[in-house]
Amino acid sequence: MTAVETPTGVLLGTFTPGSPEWEKARGGLCVTATEIAAVMGLSPWQSRFSLWHKKAGLPVPPFEASPQIEWGNRLEPAVVGKYEDEHPDLILLSTGTWRHAERSWQRATPDRLIALREDIDGRPVGIFEAKTSPYGDDWGRDGTDEVPVYYRCQVIWQQDTLGLHARTPIGVLIGGCDYRELYVDYDEGDAKLMRDAAAEFLRTVEAGERPPIDGSDATYQTIRVQPDGLEDRDVEIPAEDAARYETAQRQMADAKSELTAAKATLLDHIGDGKRAVVGDRRIAYRTVRGGKTYSLNPYTSKDTAA
Repeated sequence: MTAVETPTGVLLGTFTPGSPEWEKARGGLCVTATEIAAVMGLSPWQSRFSLWHKKAGLPVPPFEASPQIEWGNRLEPAVVGKYEDEHPDLILLSTGTWRHAERSWQRATPDRLIALREDIDGRPVGIFEAKTSPYGDDWGRDGTDEVPVYYRCQVIWQQDTLGLHARTPIGVLIGGCDYRELYVDYDEGDAKLMRDAAAEFLRTVEAGERPPIDGSDATYQTIRVQPDGLEDRDVEIPAEDAARYETAQRQMADAKSELTAAKATLLDHIGDGKRAVVGDRRIAYRTVRGGKTYSLNPYTSKDTAA
């Protein structure tokens, strides 16, 4: 069953992710639930700068599905099924891409909508999100509201778009075997803050007012794909920008040396173990090939799949 009506949502359609129809429903001058965190400067995947260029129709790096995203999509039905097993009085409805009835630029594509099993009309009463995470960074204990801030933005945007303000459960599968249910409560103040920020962001796109350059990789990659071609010519740049670049290069060399020493220290602590931890917090993990250390990798919140 597919939900077709919510208090303030207008269903645009059910589209295959990545299809031209899907891109059209989420493109142009609108802000989706997966984009609002970037507007707020809280996304680990996009920056305001990269999103601005996308909305302005300028070149952006091609989307590449990471293994985390691929397996998040593959495991979504398993997480959905587990939630339904845990809550036999509820059913999860398939859904599509929605816009707000009054703010057509406000868009959302929830994973599922929740209905009461006893309701033969299948009227949605809430939203459900299914997530996966390799290591559980930024996820709290089962039953809490300790979710990554960018997912909190996503869920509140969905609640606000569809007018479904009930507490939203997020089912997350961590490490392939640790299932937890966490929650996001609707907050009108935060919703208004995001609406205002989104409206201002779209105004800057229409006005051609590019956001300032920040230090995110998404911004750098966006700038990298802007030029088309190569001309053999000199370009005069401000002296302060040259000094900033040269200083950063020196600092990077110093930081690289310090990082090498820090990694060597951690590996010395780990020995033939796998992980470096401080209490309940995982710091880094060791990979091995042929019995010898191949690499030492940090645990970061970016390892959490969308």
